[in-house]
Amino acid sequence: MDLRELYQEMILDHGRRPRNFGLLEEATSRAEGHNPLCGDRLQLHVRVEDGVVRDVAFEGAGCAISVASASLMTQAVKGMPVDEAERLFRSFHSLVAGEPSGDGNGADLGKLEVFTGVRAFPTRVKCATLAWHTLHAALTDPDASVTTE
Repeated sequence: MDLRELYQEMILDHGRRPRNFGLLEEATSRAEGHNPLCGDRLQLHVRVEDGVVRDVAFEGAGCAISVASASLMTQAVKGMPVDEAERLFRSFHSLVAGEPSGDGNGADLGKLEVFTGVRAFPTRVKCATLAWHTLHAALTDPDASVTTE
């Protein structure tokens, strides 16, 4: 199995069996995200304490890329200081959009690098980044609503 196949398998696995899927009752902020182009919709629930993302979960429905991105994102940011989660958001966005990270202070993407191939499909970039924009909104403007348009 080559690396591309392994990456596709990871995206399919998280798309079919998303981690941290469901309501988070003790959330301190929430945000909704919508991608009108393909119909992806999600609600993100975040519990931040002492500047750290203590827990995060999501609900909603979307394509495999959107759901897998939300699933992997929740795993990546859980337990992370808010400023590091924001840095990871910027690094992830740069990765999938094919942009240089600019400041040289990009975060280590780890498993999130499975989304590298998304940049070859510009319409799918919005699918991959929806959860991330929604996370950014939840961290900066609780109870916000975002759209990819």
